[in-house]
Amino acid sequence: MKTTDVLLLIAAAALFLLVAFLALAETALTQMSLARALALKQEHHRGAGALVHLVERRERWLTPLLFAMLLMNFIGATIVGIVTHGYLGPLGVILVTVGEVMVVFVLAEACPKTWAVQHSDRAALVSAPFVSAFVDTAPIRVLARCLIRVSNAILPGTGLSQGPFVTKAELLAMTDVAGADQVIKDDERKLIRSVIEFGETTAGEVRVPRTDMIVVQAAAEAAEVLDLTINAGYSRLPVYGEGIDDIVGVVHQKDLVRAVRDGQGGQPVHQLARSALFVPETKRVEELMREMQDQKCHVAIVVDEYGGTSGLVTMEDVVEEVVGELIDELDVEQSPVQRLPGGAARVSTRMSIDDVNEVLDTNLPEGDWNSVGGLMLSLLGHIPAERESVVYGDLRLIAEGVHGHRVDRIHISPVETHEQGEHP
Repeated sequence: MKTTDVLLLIAAAALFLLVAFLALAETALTQMSLARALALKQEHHRGAGALVHLVERRERWLTPLLFAMLLMNFIGATIVGIVTHGYLGPLGVILVTVGEVMVVFVLAEACPKTWAVQHSDRAALVSAPFVSAFVDTAPIRVLARCLIRVSNAILPGTGLSQGPFVTKAELLAMTDVAGADQVIKDDERKLIRSVIEFGETTAGEVRVPRTDMIVVQAAAEAAEVLDLTINAGYSRLPVYGEGIDDIVGVVHQKDLVRAVRDGQGGQPVHQLARSALFVPETKRVEELMREMQDQKCHVAIVVDEYGGTSGLVTMEDVVEEVVGELIDELDVEQSPVQRLPGGAARVSTRMSIDDVNEVLDTNLPEGDWNSVGGLMLSLLGHIPAERESVVYGDLRLIAEGVHGHRVDRIHISPVETHEQGEHP
């Protein structure tokens, strides 16, 4: 074999090796998220700076990289075809081409891409500096601009200028996977889920309903209201005028203490009340928290679409949406879920459908209601009587602690368990 032919075949092999490296780089860099790249940079890994630079601007390197791989494959195949034709003729070219395709696919495509998937961080860090240097050369930059313009002409829009986005559902799924793999603790997983879901929670979902509000009449005396705040365990109470839909302010316990200390215990409480913050049920709690911080207000009155009082929200309620229930030394802790034999449970009617499904591993539906109590009312179509039940799927919901129009608890049990008489 001629020296020239040997050199040509060596050049073709070098091109195929380079294609294999670029295939590895393409797979590693395209599946690398910006968050992961930034984490690697914070951990001071070599090549992480170039990696972040590439991930932030994927359109700068992906198109020229794919073009370079295609061009190298084509040149390498042409060289092999020319050399083979001189020794084996047309039939030999066909046979060598078939073999070449199989070898190139396995060694220059499948193997490097599989390795990149199995060792994504390492592959990305190794390849990032070389790819960055490659795309920063003047000819490649010009070529990239031209190819991106052609791509955008075929597919109008922003082309590859915007990288892939991670949806809320994907973030939640990632936290569940990380928890299942014990990468993060279960408490950390719950906290991350709470933070992600925090932005979509509304004031109407976290409010204390009007039926549970403790309010005082505007003409009530300060000393009387002070006793009420002590017995109820609240430092702030809404003050109403003609009715609960006419909230005129919020009275603070420290103002009541000051008035009684100064001998003004008979003073009408509305004279001590401070202006109240009113928010609609649809207000996002993250916006509500900022507004309460700006106005130095710890209580907000939630109003419905007709202007009536729907309930109230405290700063503690908002914080609990992220960190969970806050119990101080004066609170009597009552678990919202009481597990019972036979797979049954007793839950508070105010417990949200999401929380019930997560804690009990059920599949109760979501709808116009926010709580399990709202679900039961929707299924029945009326206020339940004591021990009245309704079936949804394979679960039976039983009303317990019915007082007038209110239901305190709901007993949830599998239908077959209930029918066998295994209820409390």
